[in-house]
Amino acid sequence: MTVSETTAAVGAEALRPHAEDAFADELKALAAADDRPRPARWRLSPWAVATYLLGGTLSDGTVITPKYVGPRRLVEVAVTTLATDRALLLLGVPGTAKTWVSEHLAAAVSGDSTLLVQGTAGTPEEAVRYGWNYAELLAHGPSRDALVPSPLMRAMSEGMTARIEELTRIPADVQDSLITILSEKTLPLPELGQEVQAVRGFNVIATANDRDRGVNELSSALRRRFNTVVLPLPATPEAEVDIVSRRVDQVGRSLDLPPAPDGLAEIRRVVTVFRELRDGVTTDGRTRIKSPSGTLSTAEAISVVTNGLALAAHFGDGVLRAGDVAAGILGAVVRDPAADRVVWQEYLETVVRERDGWKDFYRACREASV
Repeated sequence: MTVSETTAAVGAEALRPHAEDAFADELKALAAADDRPRPARWRLSPWAVATYLLGGTLSDGTVITPKYVGPRRLVEVAVTTLATDRALLLLGVPGTAKTWVSEHLAAAVSGDSTLLVQGTAGTPEEAVRYGWNYAELLAHGPSRDALVPSPLMRAMSEGMTARIEELTRIPADVQDSLITILSEKTLPLPELGQEVQAVRGFNVIATANDRDRGVNELSSALRRRFNTVVLPLPATPEAEVDIVSRRVDQVGRSLDLPPAPDGLAEIRRVVTVFRELRDGVTTDGRTRIKSPSGTLSTAEAISVVTNGLALAAHFGDGVLRAGDVAAGILGAVVRDPAADRVVWQEYLETVVRERDGWKDFYRACREASV
């Protein structure tokens, strides 16, 4: 078996394939049909990148599935930013698909979404700049052979798109090492008396959670280096149900879970509960309710429904029912055992109990709460 065949086999068995592998056929079809101008080293034109994210039907009949359900203009602004010398910052509350959009943008633009720096409180400067192979360094001294490039350094050298996840979780002094890279498009190598200059095609997509205020706020100097696009929560219940349904179907297929008949009804209920508790008001606008401490994001709704689907498949009759999602909802809502449990019980008794057609859901949630 050749290296390429081995890589393809591993990709086929991957629990979560990279975007460029999972949607390789769509990217190939877009590239073949794309006759618009492409920026240097881009795999697709900006129009095709936007089509890849938002979905559409090509002239040859190929259907491009939507990767992001939201305002088209936001996607167009994000794609256009990457075609300039400005870096892109995707900002939003947890669960607004920042990472998902970042990955698919990198896959469509560069064909590689793996040039990734994962931001944490312990992210070192070497993850942003470069490190050293200490065996080589001790044996032969500082040299290019001893240098271990970071994902950003590789992206600069190859004209690719690098990704930085959770930028505000990275320590402030490490964040500041980005300023020269983003403003001068240069990475100094003082140990070698050299520098790496970014070639055309290089850019950076960063994500940040705007609920993480006070963690490591971006300096004004660094924030000026980014064009910021705020990704909102789904505007309507129908849009959120569509997002959850699509992602649950994708995740379920990757886990070999059978499709759940009539699952859409339970997805609608999960989305309704999350939206009402998140907004602090019932769907009809008549009843004000308290909100729990958690975010109750779309991503959490996807997790709840996927777990319910697994329960229905392995321990039920394969039909997604209220009892399959009740425990997951409880776990998502009750993060603070004292305060959130009170909020949840009040919501059950004042809203869910009185809602027509929700008796089974009320009973299942009551049983899960005991």
